[in-house]
Amino acid sequence: MEHIRNFCIIAHIDHGKSTLADRLLEATHAISEREMRAQVLDNMDLERERGITIKSHAIQMHYDWKGKTYTLNLIDTPGHVDFSYEVSRAIASCEGALLVVDAAQGIQAQTIANLYLALEQNLTIIPVVNKIDLPNAQPEDVALELVDLLHCDEDEVIFASAKEGIGIEEILQAIIERIPPPKGKKDAPLKALIFDSYYDTYRGVVAYFRIFDGTIQKGQQLLLMSTQTTYQAEEVGILRLQKVPTQYIETGSVGYLVTGVKDVREIKVGDTITDAKNPANAPIKGFREPKPMVFAGVYPTDSEAYQDLKDALEKLRLNDAALTFEPETSAALGFGFRVGFLGMLHMEIVQERLEREFNMDVIITVPNVQYIAVLRNTGERVKVHSPADLPPMEKIDHIEEPYIRAQIITMSDYIGAIMELCIKRRGKLLSQNYLTAQRVELVFELPLAEVIFDFYDKLKSLSRGYASLDYEMIGYRTSNLVKMTILLNGKPVDALSVIIHRDKAYEWGKRLCRKLKDLIPRQQFEVAIQAAIGSRVIARETIKPLRKDVTAKCYGGDVTRKRKLLERQKRGKKRMRQIGKVEVPQSAFMAVLRIDQ
Repeated sequence: MEHIRNFCIIAHIDHGKSTLADRLLEATHAISEREMRAQVLDNMDLERERGITIKSHAIQMHYDWKGKTYTLNLIDTPGHVDFSYEVSRAIASCEGALLVVDAAQGIQAQTIANLYLALEQNLTIIPVVNKIDLPNAQPEDVALELVDLLHCDEDEVIFASAKEGIGIEEILQAIIERIPPPKGKKDAPLKALIFDSYYDTYRGVVAYFRIFDGTIQKGQQLLLMSTQTTYQAEEVGILRLQKVPTQYIETGSVGYLVTGVKDVREIKVGDTITDAKNPANAPIKGFREPKPMVFAGVYPTDSEAYQDLKDALEKLRLNDAALTFEPETSAALGFGFRVGFLGMLHMEIVQERLEREFNMDVIITVPNVQYIAVLRNTGERVKVHSPADLPPMEKIDHIEEPYIRAQIITMSDYIGAIMELCIKRRGKLLSQNYLTAQRVELVFELPLAEVIFDFYDKLKSLSRGYASLDYEMIGYRTSNLVKMTILLNGKPVDALSVIIHRDKAYEWGKRLCRKLKDLIPRQQFEVAIQAAIGSRVIARETIKPLRKDVTAKCYGGDVTRKRKLLERQKRGKKRMRQIGKVEVPQSAFMAVLRIDQ
């Protein structure tokens, strides 16, 4: 155990984590030149296409220093705010962390958020200023920011360029010298924490774990403490680029476990593995439970694929523990699921993964947050995940919505535009701190519903990509909210209804009706699109019918012949409108997201 080091890399998005991981793997000869490629640990097509890390990736390296061989277990983590749950799981399995900061961009909001997660777990932090080879790099200024943030000495900061391979040896030596070896007792009952897992079609659930006490051996009878189920360890091994089976794994190490379990609900991330014959007294304190921020309905385009969608979501939850879902039905879309996501990017990624990995064609409804409706007579607090769940307005005393504390770090040139954006979104400025002469931190209180659509995109465009955002939930507040229903020919479409602030309802309804008019194809009959609050219609658009020229065959003769034909067509259109069904395309359900475009 003296020669084991467990560490992760934490940073803001695009500060060079994956490239640094590549250089560390090269320096320790953990992978061959033939296996080497850029961002080698990002093994999902989606990660490579978007240039972001979505999943944490664990890998073992060996490094010789001062005549001794050290085992280094690295967990590379995502940087985007939507995947901070992945980061918290990686941090729970480590004793130290490399805090990587871009020498050109400096400390960003997510850098600070991930740092606080690491400090909560008492991790040893090694500050690294990366990308010092960039022409606009300011490594000394960024190093001073880090000294200020961590209260460390200047000589503790390592200057590196992952792209050029500068400072890699210094980082490896700092990992060995500064990060403490894992603590634990080899002869104590087995205690191992599952920090990740995925589903293999042939072998069932494969779990990644970190051992805190004891040893896991091949063939050992194991007990999962939360479900109280026992399994045999069919295979255990270490995590290199490919999995390497071994006979046993000792205290302090990271490895994988194959049990042959086919039911994905039986193995949970955050669970404790122990020995079935000599179990531990208490489980390891797992990670904090994920709190979904954004909810959306996910429905199969083919209603017969409901069970396939359920299986796909369960397998995806195994690999993405932050995903939560429960069944729901919609009058417009049939049977589906109400799914909880950590943010809009998380929602996009889940939709892409369902389509790519499981060949599922899905419709995702308008995303919304969880509200609380307080009933008038009983004072009961009802959780509302979608507008369809909202009790009748006459029974509601008031509605509460979730608020967040948003931390925005930007250049001082863009303060005015960002403040205007936040105030438009019902935000309240809490503080404004200058980190340096050019960089400022703005802290706002904002309703979460105002942030989930296009706030991040707007923030990026207003600041020319310089602003960074991090947020945390601060509780629920009473707001003047109403349910706005969309009606097509007088029939409500529950999947298009929204809960919205009363002051914005009229303008929002008008724009949404106009948008739907462009997106819903013309029918054989007239289609009325209405936005209503209760029984009061606040906006209306009409899609004109497709009209066949029934009078084309009338050449000459009395005008009454033409009138008779037109009257018959009119009666047919009226009858068709009563029984006709309006087909609503997927683009119309997502119209709310692009209402400003």
